[in-house]
Amino acid sequence: MSESSAASTTAAAEAAGDSDLTPTRKWLLTVSVMVVAVMQVLDTSVTNVALPHMQGSLSASVEEVAWVITSYLAANAIVIPATGWLTAYFGRRKFFLVCTVLFTASSFLSGIAPSLEILVLMRVFQGLGGGPVIPMSQAILWEIFPLHQRGLAMAMWGVGIMMGPIFGPTVGGWIADNWSWRWIFYINLPIGVLGFLLVSAFLTDAKHLKKPGRIDVPGLVLMIVGFGALQLTLDWGEREDWFDSQLIVFLAMLAVFALVAFVWRELTTPDPIMDFTVFTNRNFAIGTTFIAASVFSFYASMLLLALYTQKLLGYDAWGSGAVLAPGGVGNLISLVIAGRLVARVDQRLLLAFGCLVNGIALYWMSHLTLSVDYWSLVWPRFVQGFGMGFLFLPLTTLSISTIPKTRLPNATAAFNLIRNMGGSIGVAMATTLLVRRSQYHQATLVGHVDVWDPETTAKLARWAEIFVGQGNDAFTARSRATAMLYRDTVAQAQVLAYVDEFCLLSVIFFVLLLFIPFMRRVHGTSAAPDEKRERVEGLREPGGEAPHGLAAVE
Repeated sequence: MSESSAASTTAAAEAAGDSDLTPTRKWLLTVSVMVVAVMQVLDTSVTNVALPHMQGSLSASVEEVAWVITSYLAANAIVIPATGWLTAYFGRRKFFLVCTVLFTASSFLSGIAPSLEILVLMRVFQGLGGGPVIPMSQAILWEIFPLHQRGLAMAMWGVGIMMGPIFGPTVGGWIADNWSWRWIFYINLPIGVLGFLLVSAFLTDAKHLKKPGRIDVPGLVLMIVGFGALQLTLDWGEREDWFDSQLIVFLAMLAVFALVAFVWRELTTPDPIMDFTVFTNRNFAIGTTFIAASVFSFYASMLLLALYTQKLLGYDAWGSGAVLAPGGVGNLISLVIAGRLVARVDQRLLLAFGCLVNGIALYWMSHLTLSVDYWSLVWPRFVQGFGMGFLFLPLTTLSISTIPKTRLPNATAAFNLIRNMGGSIGVAMATTLLVRRSQYHQATLVGHVDVWDPETTAKLARWAEIFVGQGNDAFTARSRATAMLYRDTVAQAQVLAYVDEFCLLSVIFFVLLLFIPFMRRVHGTSAAPDEKRERVEGLREPGGEAPHGLAAVE
């Protein structure tokens, strides 16, 4: 058999998925990994709303209780890059079960934690157990399903994952208010046990994974230090006033030094913890850049909308969640539609549609006022969520489908690492830019407030009449009127800052459209082996590996 024919046959076999599994077993395995992934996502979303309850129960300050979130995120950032290596070293089935047990056990220990220090330590273990679950789940689904079914499988998995952000904050808030914050951790126990039993029954080891020859200790240390310092820099930057703080300067320099050394080490060692050569794949390199920018805008917009509704419109946490939740509903709908289309049409067209819808939705959000009603906030959020389904699913297909099966665990880990970092940077930059633009607009507006201006004088007079009518003397009424005018000016400056940010986030999605033509379309495969061989004829990756899940690219 010729070399190209051998490569074609290999690619066709990989594109067909795992032929050793029956269709029923494949879908049961999908449900199994989804249950564990949902547990991880649900816990992440419910913890945020319970922080005030933890603060009172554990007698902690705001800065101290924030470690409950920070420790989890830092542990995630440390373990995700090593997911591919750990999967190969321990075996896919064993490592997934270890992660499930570690997350479930540390959830129970978090619930019974007698002090903040113990709780933070258990959250570190939770992060170490939960971090690899998402990339491993994606890699498993990508391996077992043929390309024409992967969209539907990923959509089903994504629908389950979206349940966490939709119901997590409201369920977590209700549990914390009516029971105890400890129960937000206890609810993981039955889910974890169910997930463990399902994964034990249906998940098998991947035959193509080769165990690494040795542990790259220097690379491991550099990875832990680099990604840990970077996550802490992003989490603490705004609170410590960024580079005006010596701590942030030190952490940033440490992160840069360690990460540069880590990349150099991984490119030169024969047994890397993270294989950076996966970025030589054009679709993957563009896709990771795309996902970082997309999640940057998506997470930043969610934070801004939550802050706007609570800080300026006076919504409570439940009301703010009711504004954000329709985005998840829109995402569920679009995931189902995109899952059926992703293998039938050019994924780049779906991706372009998702970018356009997100850009339009964010521009729609920029039309904010202090008198905006609930539905004027909900509809743009729903449209944004609808657009994200048409963005994430085709983007994952374009990025991952051209990766050889042997490198899938590493590729999905890198993809999710960059996605998480994009989200962290988006949240950090959104809060910082909001403060800076508010200060700018406040200075500009105050500069145009003139007590000799007839409109300003009339507004002060109206406020003074109101306060006199409430029983204040003339001097107090004028002072309070001036304070109200200043408050209105500050509020309007903040509105303008939100408008600036939503416009900027909208522009990001429109700019991303320029990158789409540089990606190669992934064609679906049929069930006929001969047709697969015809489509993959002559397509190989450097080093002789046939692309995974790839029938043809253009």
